Amino acid sequence: MIYGLPYKQATPTGFGTANFLALRCGRQHKSVMSIRSKTVPILTIICLLAFPTLAADNSFLGSWGLTLPNDAAGWLGVEQADGQLKASLLWAVGSVEPAASAIIKDDALVLTRIHPVERKDATGKKVKTTITETISVRLEGDTMTLISTKPREDGKGEDRVEAKGRRLPRMPAAPNLNKVKFGEPIRLFNGEDLSGWRLTNPNAVNGWIAKDHLLVNDAKQEEGKPHKNYGNLRTDQEFEDFNLKLEVRVDKGGNSGVYLRGIYEVQVADTYGKPLDPHNMGAVYSRIKPALGAEKPAGEWQSLDITLVDRHVTVILNDKRIIDNQPVLGCTGGALWSDVTRPGPIYLQGDHTGSEYRNIVLRRVEK
Repeated sequence: MIYGLPYKQATPTGFGTANFLALRCGRQHKSVMSIRSKTVPILTIICLLAFPTLAADNSFLGSWGLTLPNDAAGWLGVEQADGQLKASLLWAVGSVEPAASAIIKDDALVLTRIHPVERKDATGKKVKTTITETISVRLEGDTMTLISTKPREDGKGEDRVEAKGRRLPRMPAAPNLNKVKFGEPIRLFNGEDLSGWRLTNPNAVNGWIAKDHLLVNDAKQEEGKPHKNYGNLRTDQEFEDFNLKLEVRVDKGGNSGVYLRGIYEVQVADTYGKPLDPHNMGAVYSRIKPALGAEKPAGEWQSLDITLVDRHVTVILNDKRIIDNQPVLGCTGGALWSDVTRPGPIYLQGDHTGSEYRNIVLRRVEK
């Protein structure tokens, strides 16, 4: 089954689902009419027994951009693998994670997610347990409605959340980057002030300043005082496909990120010496693991050379190619929206720890 292709579209035009299933299980025929009428029901029954999920309505298969409460962005991917339905979810923040289960029931896709929680027992002692979230998904054409129900962590009642989704367009083929032409360089940071930049959330604390020709996020917490919610910084301009070069420095344990089009995060973090992981420096956060570790120790300047063309990403970290023209199926945690077709800003994550950026230069792809 081709990822992202609805099951109904996978059947030959004008050819019934049962007959298509029979062909999948039986030997190939040059003509549908050559299948004997008595053979089709038998083969169909065999297929329904052997592959029950194939007999279900598989219009859910594919990649879906989600709009969650407060306009937060999410993603749902559904595929058929090893004769079973499997799903992965991004719910606003964090990582893309597999659902614990995915089944079709009463024309709905029913997903479950398991969440570890800590509660107090009858004696007041804290104990670790889990709660199960259920997400019911229904379709209407290429749009979906999702209803999540999850028991509250204190065990008193449950929370109910509704979200919407839209089928994402099919992933284009990987571009030939040797044939892509880039325009004149655009210097996004002038080294003097924050002209051309603004917070993604104007109500957040602004820790960003221009200092010594550096773009600095001074995100410090004060001991004994309420936690400060620092903001992310985005460009006023929005871009489609481009090459972006910059240099960044983080302290020990530092964490930031560079968002492409405002939806795909290339991770910036102190991960020197750690095993390869899709959360390491230069990774497309939780989606694409670097092919090799190329990060430097904390406190050193590091270079990122990032190319985004036709929803495919290439990352060169410290002059080493760690991601080579790989497709990005959907948005990452913290995205401004889930629409993968619209242009968006470059945005720098500032809500974690302090960081410093310099020499931020972008070249648009010339169409």
